[in-house]
Amino acid sequence: MSLPALTGAQKTQLRGRGQTLPDHAWLGRDGVTTEFLAELLRQLDARELVKLRFTGGQDRHERAALCEVIERDAACLCVGAVGHTALFWRPGPEGSKLLAAN
Repeated sequence: MSLPALTGAQKTQLRGRGQTLPDHAWLGRDGVTTEFLAELLRQLDARELVKLRFTGGQDRHERAALCEVIERDAACLCVGAVGHTALFWRPGPEGSKLLAAN
């Protein structure tokens, strides 16, 4: 599945929606496991937009590398990462309901 390219305004819109979301997934010391990916995919299928909390004490560079791994393995886009929190988006099969709302 090919992901659409997002404009800066669309990323800003998604980050704004993500500010009020609770953390839906947590990534600890074990890193990106098959169980973690299965849960993340389940969350993305249900919500399109998932907030992830890094709880394993990773440094800034490790978190950036993990975001790239998650983007590749879960076929999603990281639309924002601040501190120990990252926001991932993947449109549903009929297109994005979140981006079509505005």
